[in-house]
Parts: sequence; structure tokens; C-alpha cells
Amino acid sequence: MACAVNRLFMRRLDQLLSSLGYCSRKEVVGLVKAGRVKLNGVPLTKHDVRVDPHTITLDGEALEAPDGLLAMLHKPVGYVCTHSDGEGPTIYELLPAQWLDRNPAVTSIGRLDKDTSGLLLITDIGTLVQRYTSPKADVEKTYFAELDRNLEPPLVEAFAKGDLMLRGEERPCLPAKLEIVSARTARLTITEGRYHQVRRMFASQGWHVEKLHRETFGSHTLGDLAEGEWQMLELPANVKL
Repeated sequence: MACAVNRLFMRRLDQLLSSLGYCSRKEVVGLVKAGRVKLNGVPLTKHDVRVDPHTITLDGEALEAPDGLLAMLHKPVGYVCTHSDGEGPTIYELLPAQWLDRNPAVTSIGRLDKDTSGLLLITDIGTLVQRYTSPKADVEKTYFAELDRNLEPPLVEAFAKGDLMLRGEERPCLPAKLEIVSARTARLTITEGRYHQVRRMFASQGWHVEKLHRETFGSHTLGDLAEGEWQMLELPANVKL
């Protein structure tokens, strides 16, 4: 039975290294001839052999995230969450170039607008993107906001009631938790991901968000991760590749 299960994870070597962004499939031939690819410490002699990714090393190093990649990025203000050119620097310029050569390439789970900083999740696993961004996902996200004028206590109830309407929307926002931290700063926890939602929620009540920073996404928090830096995360136990 164990052997049958293991076969499910066997992959052709040249396809494996190419999909993880190390090189093209043709270039794997040269890596093998140079003795740089090993299986359990033994140099491989064929580029088309089927292997368990967890038994392979390249230049003495285990393969990076062979089961799929999940990372946390501290996005700075001024970066956009797009692969397209022409809109300014992108978050992908902050990540290892090899990640963009993976197949599929990495993408962000949800987005932060150009003027918002904070926590972004990065992955190459489509099911994770769907899991965290589905309208039914109910993933909590907490933002720290600086406003243009003093906040008022009635805002807490206005956001919590679940009947707040945004311009152009046909259904109200789900209940959200607002914590007034100081006269002009607050933390807002939401479970949706509508376009510019936090800014629009405050705007609907007459406040303008001057600075916005996402502190948490689900169970993940930035902690002391420096701006512009990334950190690998463990994959959820039940993720489907």
C-alpha cells in the first residue's frame, strides 16, 4: 500500500526542476551530466527518470517548496499587486526571481492597493487562492487606519450592525469590528474583500483614510517581518495541490 501511495508523488526529473523554476527542461540534461542533481545523495545519470521530489537535491540543497509555495510578504506603500508593467513597481520585484519561473507562477492571495501597506500572502497553489478569497471563506483581516479627523464612538456600532451600504453595491457589508485606538487611529477587522473596502467603509460615514496597513490575514500576522521582506510559511495540512 505504501508503494502505491508514493507513486502518486513521483515526478519526471526534468519536469520537476523546470516547474520549480530552476531551469528549462533542456537545461536539466546539463545539470545531471555535471553531477549536480542527486537522489538520496547519489548522483543521477538520467534526466527523464521519475523521482520523489523530497529525495532530490540540487547542488547539495533540498528543492524549494516542491509541494507548493506559501509565503508572507510585508508590502510597502507604492507597490502594486499585478504582473503587468506600467503601473509602477510590483510586489513581485520583492520576491526571488525563481518564484516567477515556477509553473504555475506565484500570485498574491487577494490584493492591497498601491497606497496600502502590510501583510500579503503569496502562493502558487490555486486552491489556496480560492479558499482564502471565496465569498464564503469568512477569513478575518485586520487593518490599522489613520483618519483625517477625530473618530466618533457611533462608528463602532455603524460598522458592526451589518447594514452599511457602499456606493454602487447592492448588498450591505457584513458586520465588522472597529476598535478606536486613539483620536484618529483605529483597527478594523473585516471578513470580506471588496474593492477598496476599508477606505470605502470609512468614506461612507464621512471619514477619509490617510494611511492604511494590514496587520493580519486569517491566522497569520506580520510580527516583526521588515517592510519589503518575505517569509516562508507552512502549507495548511489539508491543502489540495
